[in-house]
Amino acid sequence: MTRQYFGTDGIRGRVGTAPITPDFVMRLGYAAGKVLAQSTQSGVSVASKPTVLIGKDTRISGYMLEAALEAGFAAAGVDVMLAGPVPTPAVAYLTRALRLSAGVVISASHNLFQDNGIKFFSASGNKLPDAVELAIEVQLAQPMSCVSSEKLGKAKRLDDARGRYIEFCKSTFPNELDLRGLKIVVDCAHGAAYHIAPDVFHELGAEVIAIGNQPNGLNINDKYGATEPAALSAAVKEHAADIGIALDGDADRLLMVDASGRIYNGDELLYVMVKDRHANGGLEGAVGTLMTNMAVETAFKTMGVGFARAKVGDRYVLEVLQERGWHIGGEGSGHLLFLDKHTTGDGIVSALQVLSALQRSQQTLAESTADMSLWPQTLINVKVPAGFDWQKNTKLMQAKEQADKKLANDGRVLIRASGTEPLIRVMVEARDAELARTLAEEIAAQV
Repeated sequence: MTRQYFGTDGIRGRVGTAPITPDFVMRLGYAAGKVLAQSTQSGVSVASKPTVLIGKDTRISGYMLEAALEAGFAAAGVDVMLAGPVPTPAVAYLTRALRLSAGVVISASHNLFQDNGIKFFSASGNKLPDAVELAIEVQLAQPMSCVSSEKLGKAKRLDDARGRYIEFCKSTFPNELDLRGLKIVVDCAHGAAYHIAPDVFHELGAEVIAIGNQPNGLNINDKYGATEPAALSAAVKEHAADIGIALDGDADRLLMVDASGRIYNGDELLYVMVKDRHANGGLEGAVGTLMTNMAVETAFKTMGVGFARAKVGDRYVLEVLQERGWHIGGEGSGHLLFLDKHTTGDGIVSALQVLSALQRSQQTLAESTADMSLWPQTLINVKVPAGFDWQKNTKLMQAKEQADKKLANDGRVLIRASGTEPLIRVMVEARDAELARTLAEEIAAQV
């Protein structure tokens, strides 16, 4: 059975359009509540009266969807704790720390405010396995009912969610180090970390300039954050800062900027971290995705560090890490995982790991990445009808084969369907930037 609603990162879409409507989200809460009440997640027993934590980002639709979810869970006999606006990884941490049955995040991550979504975490702070998501979809197909009045769930607010999470983030930074003497610009994308991220870096000793920290419900990810780092680059130069940190709307991804305003993506930050871990005690391997730059894989092989590629999506990076017993992985988009620090990708925690690596090496980002130059990549997103099967498009497949021949061993072609939007993503990577661009455009034209 294939999933109808769940994509690579929960359920996501345009607010007011199925499935992101109040009635569907209420039914989703009920279905999830029924499944959670009947199951055991990741070896943690679910209590007879399950309790679920709900967090959200700053988009205006969060109020409506939070109320719908709360109603659905209550109807299924599940208690709810409301964390308010907190990063996605904060929900994963708090769910585990408070020994709750599950965590739910209302967020569309890096999308603009018109979109929203729902994603779940298990009791152990991991994203739900495919089997559990399928079970929720099966329950969704059943009529919604309601437990008897004495069994209804209750809701209360978790007032100290912000403070608990700030302390957790700080605990992942080495005790023997601090950030004194550093001037850091932190871009919160007008998102869930607006009242959290600046405090984390300030309490560790840095001078912090916060931007993208004035959410109004409509400006999340708009011209700020990890998807639009130009604002951060300009602010770092304007304030003569040492480094810049950009998060996305739900603060699970990270990009960084050096003092010159140069932007470093997830592939480069992963390289900095792997290089640090390898130099300080060795490292068996790291995980990237099908999109990870070839230069990174080549550099890891030179170091003697194993490398494996997962499907695109941090949940798949996590799966491969767990299969191999490794700790570090990530995506070029800025999703980075450090399983010895957290169960899921966390932009704030990732930034702290990069900063600690730079302090140990006494290098800047430019110096740390000087021996690894990324191959040029061209990525083109092509809108397609829902259900479009690119593998059955003969002209597209022929264009891909011709591109593969032209690239030989000096590049590669990757075509894949987006897991969150009706798009086909065409990526061509080559040592020659112009060749990558030309071939990507030729392939995309066939879609």
